[in-house]
Amino acid sequence: MDAINAIHGRRSIRRFKAGDVTEDQVTELLKAAMAAPSARNRQPWEFIVIRDRGVLDSIREFHSSSAMLADASLAIAVCGDIERTPYDGPWMIDCAAATQNILLAAHALGLGAVWLGLWPNEKRFKPLAELLGMPGHIIPLSLIAIGHPDEEKGPSGRFDASRVHLNRW
Repeated sequence: MDAINAIHGRRSIRRFKAGDVTEDQVTELLKAAMAAPSARNRQPWEFIVIRDRGVLDSIREFHSSSAMLADASLAIAVCGDIERTPYDGPWMIDCAAATQNILLAAHALGLGAVWLGLWPNEKRFKPLAELLGMPGHIIPLSLIAIGHPDEEKGPSGRFDASRVHLNRW
């Protein structure tokens, strides 16, 4: 799949069917994540691959928009290490780029995925950090539910020329 088709064809998938996501596929997703750009090449990201059904179910207790974890094969927590970049620095932008790369790679691999927001909502990111035993300098930005899609969605067609400005507002 070429990059343009991946970008336009990727959609948030919230319904999954049975089927394992292989270790090779997970490795490809993580390689894609780590290929993301980062400010000053600090690469502040850390990733936690969550396959444990009990852990996935526990997340649903404090994250109100995580029902899809019930059927997802796994989730990947994308986290920022604020020791590699200041807390008020660009770690969240760098980790967002890594998150987007995972979403695009999942689509290219024929998997479905959806981005669940965590940071800056303390009621979401702090319980996850505690549940996963993260040290204090690691902050979870996003959680990506991944599995085999049980729904099909066409391209979103979101282009809106009225939002494009040439040279000036």
